[in-house]
Amino acid sequence: MERKMDYIYSDGNQKILIESQQKSTRKYIIDQYVSYRKKMGITQAELARRAGVPRTNITRFESGSYNPSLEMMVRIAAALGKKLQIELTEN
Repeated sequence: MERKMDYIYSDGNQKILIESQQKSTRKYIIDQYVSYRKKMGITQAELARRAGVPRTNITRFESGSYNPSLEMMVRIAAALGKKLQIELTEN
């Protein structure tokens, strides 16, 4: 049985599964963070120190097992010399 909250309904009968959209967006964001960290040649421990967060949070975030707050994502981005930008786009 489908749970109603699992879906976003768009025009017509097209259904978009929230979990799959969330999973792909999360992977895309995590991949960006990991890529920038590695390009800078810094460890997870160093990134955590710069961001002022526990290293375990960085490890869990990069593995996809942690859903960080917006504040934490901004802090990590700043520690990477980046800014976090979120926008809505058309499907």
